[in-house]
Amino acid sequence: MPLEHQRSEDVVEYTVQPIGLIHSCYSEKFGIPRQPGLVKSARGAIELLPPCNREEMFKGLETFSHIWLQFLFHESMADGWRPTVRPPWLGGQERVGLFASRSPHRPNFLGLSVVRHLGMRKEGGKLFVDIGELDLLHGTPIVDIKPYVPYSDRVEDAAQGFVRFSEKKISVRFSAEADASCRRYQEVTGRDLKTLIHEVLEQDPRPASQRKQEREYGMLLWKVNVRWLADESGFKVLSLEEKE
Repeated sequence: MPLEHQRSEDVVEYTVQPIGLIHSCYSEKFGIPRQPGLVKSARGAIELLPPCNREEMFKGLETFSHIWLQFLFHESMADGWRPTVRPPWLGGQERVGLFASRSPHRPNFLGLSVVRHLGMRKEGGKLFVDIGELDLLHGTPIVDIKPYVPYSDRVEDAAQGFVRFSEKKISVRFSAEADASCRRYQEVTGRDLKTLIHEVLEQDPRPASQRKQEREYGMLLWKVNVRWLADESGFKVLSLEEKE
């Protein structure tokens, strides 16, 4: 079973087994948007694992446009959890309590994202749930899937605390070389890499402490190393290099 537990004196300890693994356009942490839904062209899939790779377990899910994913921040576990954190919304300078944040460094390393549901498919003897608008790293373990229900999940009068979302986007431009590389990549793979790069960069993935620096950066999307320059006019995508 996915969930096991054992009692030790007055404490019940649980072991959670992943029901699936994420296949994501985000091959590394840098570049992942801070929330789901911000990068509309982001694509991925959940590879279902036994015993949850049975089609009958998903009957009816096709009627929902979005789903909740509960997952593990698996790459944060080695660093442990922290009682206070510096959220990017406050410039990475001011500390708040862990439970007033969405930091991955949590006692149980659990995360929650709502993503667009794009359907199910079988490939190579495996069952997949295709998803979009995700904010999840490739290889992320999924521990639960639930339908998103707008009438109860959307709270119209919710307060957003210290979080201040800006509609203002960073200007993104492409060199001739980068533009040509994007076209070639799309011809071979069918993936619109240029739009993905544009949407990721216009969110400004840089740490808050580096947002006044003019320098060159790199990020990995779909195993493509994207090199880009931050300057006073915005971001310029310089080149793309596919990794093995």
